[in-house]
Amino acid sequence: MLKAIFFDLGGTIIPFDFMRGFTALAGHSPYSLEEILRRVRTSDLFPRFEKGEIEPCDFVGEFCKLFDCRLDYEQFCRIWGVIFLPHPLIEESLLAGLKRNYRLYSLSNTNAIHFPMVMRAYPLLKHLDGHVLSYEVGAMKPSPEIYRAAIARADCRADECLFIDDIAQNIEGARREGIDGILFKGNDQLKEALALRSLRW
Repeated sequence: MLKAIFFDLGGTIIPFDFMRGFTALAGHSPYSLEEILRRVRTSDLFPRFEKGEIEPCDFVGEFCKLFDCRLDYEQFCRIWGVIFLPHPLIEESLLAGLKRNYRLYSLSNTNAIHFPMVMRAYPLLKHLDGHVLSYEVGAMKPSPEIYRAAIARADCRADECLFIDDIAQNIEGARREGIDGILFKGNDQLKEALALRSLRW
């Protein structure tokens, strides 16, 4: 019997566009947008931050050094927050309905700057009972450690959990740990997938 449902945040509940952030950053860096994206791809700074291996202030310092920009912490956070778009990808009523029958959690690759932003910006997240976050666990999806942390957080068996994410390899990682998964493609598709599992909301 299903007891817990885990939702990815970005791309599943929360709409975001990293290009908005990098485009905004280009206005504060001598490098072109193309060079900024190249440096992002070749740097380990972002995975380190999302695994909690570096503190936010140190991340901002290294970020500004990597892109040769002069921003203080608050300026950086304002720019970095533009990636989030206003309208959630799923209906709040769906989360509220599921919460009546199941424990709900987020399971997200995120960081100590972005997570407080989304909690302030998206009131529907109040329906979640808790959060399993890469920067707190010290591992990112699809590493097995983060799914094992999710199972422990839910205090149930893997086969009593369901995970919803918009990235196929993250769903595959969950399934390797015995967690059922739904690849998210939109609100209506999600409701259909939930109904096929006879879930109630």
